[in-house]
Amino acid sequence: MSDAPRGTPLSSSRAAAPTYVERLWLGPLGWVLLVAFAAMVFVAFVPVDLRVAGAVGVAVLAAGAAVLAGAAPRVEVRDGTFRAGGAHIPVAVLGPAVPLDAAAARSELGPRLDARAHLCLRGWIHTAVRVEVRDPQDPTPYWIVSTRRPAELAAALND
Repeated sequence: MSDAPRGTPLSSSRAAAPTYVERLWLGPLGWVLLVAFAAMVFVAFVPVDLRVAGAVGVAVLAAGAAVLAGAAPRVEVRDGTFRAGGAHIPVAVLGPAVPLDAAAARSELGPRLDARAHLCLRGWIHTAVRVEVRDPQDPTPYWIVSTRRPAELAAALND
C-alpha cells in the first residue's frame, strides 16, 4: 500500500499520467462485527479454559482481520492502466469517466445496468465511477467501480 492516505491522488513522474490509489476497506460496522464475533468465540471457550479462550479469541480476531484486509480490492490508475480488483484495462481504450453519487449509482446498478458491464462493487460504499470502454474488440460496454472518492478517480481517468 502507498504512503498516501487512501483514495488520495498521488503525483506522478509523468505529468500526463496521474495516479490514483484506493483500497476498498470494509466500513467501521464490519470491523465492529468482527470484534463482536471474536468476543463471542472467546466467551464460548471460557468454560474450557480462560487461557485457551483468550488464545482462540485473539486468533479469530487476527485471522478475520487478515482475511478482510486481504479481500479488500485495490482501485488504481497508474502507468496508463486502470485496475479495479483483479481486472485491469489500458486507460487509452476508455471513454469519459463519470462520478456517480449514491442515487446515480443505484440507478446505474438497477434499471440501467447492462449485463455485459464489468462491476467491482462493495455494498458498504455507495458512490462509484462509470467509465465507458471504447475498445471495439471488448464486449464489455463499461465498468462501474465502487469508490469513496468518485470525483478524484474520475479526474485521474479523464486526464
